[in-house]
Amino acid sequence: MTVCLHGRMSTIVAFSVSPLDNGDSVAPAVARAVKVVRESGLPNETSAMFTSIEGEWDEVMAVVKRAVEAAGEGSSRVSLTLKADIRDGVTDGLRTKVEAVERELDDLG
Repeated sequence: MTVCLHGRMSTIVAFSVSPLDNGDSVAPAVARAVKVVRESGLPNETSAMFTSIEGEWDEVMAVVKRAVEAAGEGSSRVSLTLKADIRDGVTDGLRTKVEAVERELDDLG
């Protein structure tokens, strides 16, 4: 399979962004980043460690870029951790991947 990153490949990105010179709490910076993701209109979810977003490569990466910029407001240094699943022909992966694991767990009893 050839992965074309500028085509219509389905992409799920899990990322964590945090300023490195923001004092005791990164919550305000993380909230700015999550706000950008939620306002994007793309499917997303936030957990204690990562925010995941799903869409086409270019649109997902554009949202990640804006989220990093938002988290970095007032900071001279930002840390970004990112993991991506790039697949052809998959939609609604945020939900269906979890459902597949839940089915396996049900089968295990």
